[in-house]
Amino acid sequence: GLLVVAKNDAAHQSLSAQFADHGKTGEMRRGYLAFVWGVPNRQRGSVDAPIDRHPHARDKMAVRESGRHAVTHWEIVESFNGADGKPVAALLSCELETGRTHQIRVHLAHIGHPLMGDPTYGPHFKTKAVRLGPQSQAALTALDRQALHAYLLALEHPKTGVILEWNSNLPEDLALLRKTLQAAL
Repeated sequence: GLLVVAKNDAAHQSLSAQFADHGKTGEMRRGYLAFVWGVPNRQRGSVDAPIDRHPHARDKMAVRESGRHAVTHWEIVESFNGADGKPVAALLSCELETGRTHQIRVHLAHIGHPLMGDPTYGPHFKTKAVRLGPQSQAALTALDRQALHAYLLALEHPKTGVILEWNSNLPEDLALLRKTLQAAL
């Protein structure tokens, strides 16, 4: 995925301010590709739901009325059928309007489409793996992590003010998962 590193204090202050602002007043954008269980019933949408610590599992976050404002915008990039020919998973492009801990993971699980490979927010979906073909099951097992990738970062250069944008291709393990899902293998 993508990350940004400040080389001096002035750059650090500028970048920190842009991240804190979440692109409300500037050009900053953060995009993620997420492989999720199931296929949403519309092409795009937004999850506007506050996030706070889970009331019983302190290592988890949850959608809670007492939480901090959080908004995730998503769009279907591709959908995948299982070995039975029925929809089983989708690849979503997500952009954050806010930046909360585990935001994408919590929001997508909240709308019933947790990340593939996420044992924290999608453990009940592990049984869906049997609907995948053997090669897709093997790719998911080999993944051994959440199927989430930071693919887009756009921000204002701290000194020049020029808008810079970077894109990152899927890493090898997620590219393999996508290939096997496309082939329903």
